[in-house]
Amino acid sequence: RAVAMSVSHSSRLNKLVREQYMRLPQEGLAQVTYVWIDGSGEGVRCKSRTLHKEPKSIEDVPEWNFDGSSTAQAEGSNSDMFLVPVRMFRDPFCLDPNKLVLCEVLKYNRKPAETNLRHTCKKVMDLVKDSHPWFGMEQEYTLLGINGHPYGWPDNGFPGPQGPYYCGVGADKVYGRDIVESHYKACLYAGVKICGTNAEVMPSQWEFQVGPCEGIEMGDHLWMARFILHRVCEDFGVVATLDPKPMTGNWNGAGCHTNYSTEEMRREGGLKHIEAAIEKLSKRHDYHICVYDPRGGRDNSRRLTGHHETSNIFEFSAGVANRGASIRIPRQVGQDGYGYFEDRRPAANCDPYAVTEAIMRTTVLNETGVETKDYADH
Repeated sequence: RAVAMSVSHSSRLNKLVREQYMRLPQEGLAQVTYVWIDGSGEGVRCKSRTLHKEPKSIEDVPEWNFDGSSTAQAEGSNSDMFLVPVRMFRDPFCLDPNKLVLCEVLKYNRKPAETNLRHTCKKVMDLVKDSHPWFGMEQEYTLLGINGHPYGWPDNGFPGPQGPYYCGVGADKVYGRDIVESHYKACLYAGVKICGTNAEVMPSQWEFQVGPCEGIEMGDHLWMARFILHRVCEDFGVVATLDPKPMTGNWNGAGCHTNYSTEEMRREGGLKHIEAAIEKLSKRHDYHICVYDPRGGRDNSRRLTGHHETSNIFEFSAGVANRGASIRIPRQVGQDGYGYFEDRRPAANCDPYAVTEAIMRTTVLNETGVETKDYADH
């Protein structure tokens, strides 16, 4: 009974009845679900419309609009916001020929909404495209019951201490694998560049990885993977939180470790370029901390304590195979002399557009200090 009470009411509806309707033919029409980031900078919203034929490219999907006053993005007196399609995926919930479409949000004057961080990220990625930046982001998240308690944890207590849960197997070690595997398959179907998954150190905490993605593609694919995660969890009646420290005490937090390389780092002798990039990052630690969570570092201050496989938020550090450092160079990269490095500072609820843009500004465009340069006129 306790487990049943921890899932939502809608998840208990008869899904076989739904399948009867989902199998009905569409007569050449296509259902397109527009997905966008809301005014919180963390939440995603969606709504759907019918197109008269299946869109074959993003250019086939028309702009649309929504009520920004209901998403904390506009005032009621001037509430229409534009949805500008930027990347299209197959729809794993309604199946072909239906689509999921990620959108940028523009205000009434066609300027980007405050939480549209893709806009400047795209400008920066266009500037640095000759460097061919590759990213892979490791999205940690925690499954919660509808009551806000970690899914599968005892109602009035805690599970045993951390140790047996990371990459664990067994009903006493792993909670919610059905959700994780459904999300993985849904991402593969959609065309999201998901490349792996594993159970994390805290019970009910999981991770999936997206990448390698080049440039702006990283943010696009991670945001769609997050949307799909929330939709899958909705079907199962549980909640996925990206809170960087969902449980206080002796429990691991949740990050979004960001693996990064440029073309010269991936070539033989690339280690010197990796070390040069890390040196640049070391001199701009405060700027990166400010953009690595949606609250200017306040969320990460709960997580980056120097304990539980994290660095201290106030100090920059780097090392080979060191998971307690700000930047980790994988041991294999140290041996090979080329490859990539991992920035372990971004919080689970970071905006991947902000993270990848910041890394490029510092390591390729050679910006310094806490101010960013406006490249709009270049």
